[in-house]
Amino acid sequence: QVQLVESGGGLVQPGGSLRLSCAASGSIYRINGMGWYRQAPGKQRELVAAVTDGGSTTYANSVKGRFTISRDNAKNTVYLQMNSLKPEDTAVYYCNLDHGIGHVHYWGQGTQVTVSS
Repeated sequence: QVQLVESGGGLVQPGGSLRLSCAASGSIYRINGMGWYRQAPGKQRELVAAVTDGGSTTYANSVKGRFTISRDNAKNTVYLQMNSLKPEDTAVYYCNLDHGIGHVHYWGQGTQVTVSS
């Protein structure tokens, strides 16, 4: 079993920055990729950014140029640096891990990000 613990959410003014962290622990033997998703009230969960085991990254168009995903393989941790935050970035942000040959997906508990003046 794999556990994901997220941290770093909170309340920030428009134009501000936040950094989310997600640390994976447990029976980890192969991480295929890690990523961040978000879900705003009344909306579907959507991909924000992802990074593969090879370091390739993917971003939602709405966050390109503002958010940066990075990964520390030694610590099994993924980060999301969020700059120039906008009110529409307000959502619960979830960490995701793609694990093993069977590509089993694990989810964190979610962390709230609120962008408001």
